[in-house]
Amino acid sequence: MQSTLGPVEYLVLYFEGNQFRGEIIPALSELVDSGMIRIIDLGVIIKNDVGDVLLYESSELSAEVADALAKLEGEHDDLLSEEDLLMVAEDLPNNSTAAAILFEHVWATRFAQAVRNANGEVLVNVRIPNQVVESVRQTLIDVANTL
Repeated sequence: MQSTLGPVEYLVLYFEGNQFRGEIIPALSELVDSGMIRIIDLGVIIKNDVGDVLLYESSELSAEVADALAKLEGEHDDLLSEEDLLMVAEDLPNNSTAAAILFEHVWATRFAQAVRNANGEVLVNVRIPNQVVESVRQTLIDVANTL
C-alpha cells in the first residue's frame, strides 16, 4: 500500500441471532460519500444454528443488501482472505452474523502523512468503548447534580 494512505482499520461487527439486515448500510454510505472513510474490503460471515459457516461477498447477499453494499465495494477486494473470515467465524456463537470491514480513515490522511514525514510512529491507539464513555459521562453528570 502507498504511504499516502490514512490509517487503515479492521473492524468486525457482530449481530446476534443473524439479525443483520443492512440497517447499517445508510450510515456507512454517508461516511463513504462524505469522503471520511474508504472501504478497502468487506465480507459477511453467517453461522447458522448448527454451526455451519457461510462466507459472503456483497454480491452474494440478498438483493437489497447487495445493492446497498455494491456502491461501497472496495478497490482492493480480496485483501480479507477466506482464512481471515474463517478465523472470525471460530469466535462466533451459532445463529449469528458478523461483518468484517477493512477501511481507510481518509479524514486522517494528511495528519498521518505529517507524522510519517516527521519520522513519528503510533505508540498507542486505543478505542474506548461507547459504554465506558457514557458511564463516565453519566457519573460526572450525577456528581455535578449533587453539588
